[in-house]
Amino acid sequence: MNPTGVIRTLKLGVIGTGAIGQEHIRRCNNVLQGAKVVAVSDINVEGARAALQRLNIEAEVYQDGYQVIQSPEVEAVLVTSWDPTHEQFTLAAIAAGKPVFCEKPLAMSAEGCRSVVDAEIKHGKRLVQVGFMRPYDSGYRALKKVITDGEIGEPLMLHCAHRNMAVPESYTTDMAITNTLIHELDVLRWLTDDDYKSVQVVFPRVTSKSHARLKDPQVVLFETQKGVRIDVEIFVNCSYGYDIQCEVVGETGIAKLPEPSSVQMRKEAKLSNAILVDWKDRFIDAYDVELQAFINDVKAGELTGPSAWVGFAASVAADACLKAQNSGAIEPVEMPPRPTFYNK
Repeated sequence: MNPTGVIRTLKLGVIGTGAIGQEHIRRCNNVLQGAKVVAVSDINVEGARAALQRLNIEAEVYQDGYQVIQSPEVEAVLVTSWDPTHEQFTLAAIAAGKPVFCEKPLAMSAEGCRSVVDAEIKHGKRLVQVGFMRPYDSGYRALKKVITDGEIGEPLMLHCAHRNMAVPESYTTDMAITNTLIHELDVLRWLTDDDYKSVQVVFPRVTSKSHARLKDPQVVLFETQKGVRIDVEIFVNCSYGYDIQCEVVGETGIAKLPEPSSVQMRKEAKLSNAILVDWKDRFIDAYDVELQAFINDVKAGELTGPSAWVGFAASVAADACLKAQNSGAIEPVEMPPRPTFYNK
C-alpha cells in the first residue's frame, strides 16, 4: 500500500504465451489480486497477440524476452517459455535486479541451475522462485501436516504414481524425468524433509500406446539419506485420465494423498467417481495460491516460495535419474551442502 492508501498493482511481464503462459496471464489479470500483466513476449508474435485478444487483455507484445525484462514498465517477470530458455531469461532477470517466477525446470541441468544459484547469491538477495506448485496444493499440505505432526510415526516408504492420459510423439524417454517426474523430485523431498541418496530406473513391459522414442511406463526407485524407500511409477500413456497418487507408509500408520473432490454417481448399474483428464484442472487452485504468494512476496520485498536452490536440488536428482535410465544401475545422488544464503 502506498502513502495515499491505494493498494499498489505489481506490473508483470510474461515470457512465453503457450498453454501455461496463457493460464498465468489469465489468472494474474482476472483471478488474483494486486497484479496485472503489462508486457508479454513469444517467438510467435501473432500468436501472442491472438492469445491476449482471446483473454481480453491489453499488454505490450515483444518477440524477444529480453525486451520484456528490460522494459521500465515491468517490475517482475514470469518465465513460461520453452524449457531450454528458462536459464538464460532467469539470469537476465537477476542481472536486471527484477524478481522472477520461473516455471520448472529452472534449467536443463544441475550445472545450469547452479549458475542461477551463484548469480542470485552474488546479487545478494533472493529474486528467484521456481514454479513447483504441489507444495501449494491443499491435499499435499494436508499430507505434509500428518507427517510433520507425527500422526503415522516416521516415514518408512512412499508409493507414488504420476499418470497422464497420453503424450505426443515429441515426448521422449528422458522427458519422463525432466518434464514429468521433476514435480515428484521436488514435492517428495519437501514431504520427507530429506535429500535423495541414490536412484535406479527400471522399465516394465512397454505399453502399446507408446511410440519408438518413448519407453513407457517407467518405475523410479529412490533411497533417501534417512533410509526412506520411494517408488514412483511414471505412466504417461495410461489412457484413463490424469492421476496423481502418493501413499506414505509410516511406523504406526499409512497416509494417502486425498483424491480430487468429485460427485459419486450411481447410474446404469455402476457406482463411479469421475477422474480428471487435464493437469491444469487437477492443480488449478495450487497454481492460484502459488502465484498469489509470489505477487504478495514481491510486494513485501522478500520471496518465501521454492527457491533457486530447490530448483537445483531437483535438477541434481533429475541428472542422476537420467544416468540411471541409461545404466540400469543404482546411481548416487550427490547433493552439495546448502549455502547459508538459502537457510532463511
